Formats: sequence, structure tokens, C-alpha cells
Amino acid sequence: MAAEPAAAVGAGTREDPWQLVTAPGSSSYTMYRDDTTDPPVLVCQVGSTKLTYDARAIDDLHAWLKAQGDWVPLGAADELKPAAAGSVEAWGRSEDNPVGGWYGQRKGYRGRFGMYLPPLLEALGLAELTHDARNNSVRAI
Repeated sequence: MAAEPAAAVGAGTREDPWQLVTAPGSSSYTMYRDDTTDPPVLVCQVGSTKLTYDARAIDDLHAWLKAQGDWVPLGAADELKPAAAGSVEAWGRSEDNPVGGWYGQRKGYRGRFGMYLPPLLEALGLAELTHDARNNSVRAI
């Protein structure tokens, strides 16, 4: 069952990043949009680990979720592990997505798209998530 969407906390800038929590609620992290890079990126800070994703992932993922029309599993996985077919993670690295592959920008840290992007979409009011201990799903609003 989906929980009430979390409101975005933070402005999404380097100085005031979005304050986010993974779908199971097990990990807090921050994210902000950096438009000084080409292409612009989303910078995701999880403890001491920094991941970056192409910023167009917000709009692209939202459009893909709308096209799916129902709940989609998150399927979060590290870069070197396979992603479950039909999951957000699989789409975020598929040659069939709008960028033709990985939204993640840093080799070795390109995975976990399904872990960190859906809570951002939820906070921005674009999607709703389930918040179970495991096997969470997302759908577009």
C-alpha cells in the first residue's frame, strides 16, 4: 500500500539540498540539481558516497512511469549486479530509455537508480511509493 507522498524538504540546490529517505525508510540521503555541468546532473550524497545521475532522469522517469500505468518494482541494484526485468533499475540502465543507457554518471557508481530516484519523484509530487521493508514499487501520479 502506498503511503502519503512526502513533501519535498529543501530547495534542491547545493546550499539547500532535498532531504530524502529510501522507500523502506532505512537510509537518509540528500540530492540536489547541479546545472553547472553538461549535461546537468543530480548529485546524490549517501553518507560519504557521492552518486550522480543525468538530471533529465526526473522527467524521463516520470514519463516512463506514466506510460506503464501501474505499479512498477524499484529493483534497486548496484552497478555490477543485474537489475530485475521490468523494474525502475532495469529501465535506468536500458539501451531503450531516452538516454540510451545509464542515467548514472560515475563509472562504478551508476547503479541504485531504483533506490534513489523514486523517493525524489515522490517528494516532488510526481509519484507515489510503497514503503515496505523490501520489494517496494512506484507509480506515477
